[in-house]
Amino acid sequence: MEREHEAADAEAAAREQLRRIAAELEGIRFRLLGVHTSLAAESKEGRLLTGQPRTEVSAEILSAVECVLIDRIEPALDALREAVWEERKG
Repeated sequence: MEREHEAADAEAAAREQLRRIAAELEGIRFRLLGVHTSLAAESKEGRLLTGQPRTEVSAEILSAVECVLIDRIEPALDALREAVWEERKG
C-alpha cells in the first residue's frame, strides 16, 4: 500500500513538473512567434518601400522559426498537455 502511495506521489510530482515545463515552453513559443512576426513585418515593409525581396538571411530565419514551431514546439506542447490531461481523466 505504501509503495502505491509513493508511486502516486511521484506521478503527481512528475505531472506538476510537466505543467511547469509546458508553461515555460509556451513562453518560448510566444517569444519565437514574436521574432517571426517582427521579422515578417519588417521584411514585408522593406519590400513595400524598396521593391526588393526579403534577404536570404531573413528568409532562412523565418523558415527556421516556422520549422521549430511546427515540427518541435507545438508537438512537444501537445504531448505534455496530453500527459497532464491523463491525470484529470483517470
